[in-house]
Amino acid sequence: MTLTSREDLLRRAKSEFVEMPGLRLTEPQARRLLGLDQANCRTVLEQLVEKRFLRRTADGVFLIDSQPR
Repeated sequence: MTLTSREDLLRRAKSEFVEMPGLRLTEPQARRLLGLDQANCRTVLEQLVEKRFLRRTADGVFLIDSQPR
């Protein structure tokens, strides 16, 4: 994945969560929604967690991280 395509994927994933308030996805659901393979989807989700845009719950669900830091 090139830097540009990674940035595009990050923007796309973020927009999906912003456009659908309350969206909660497991990794397999995110793969289907974004049309990504497992490795690329995991990378995108992990980067969004690192940037504190998303958080991952104990049961593996990704959602917007609205907790103040």
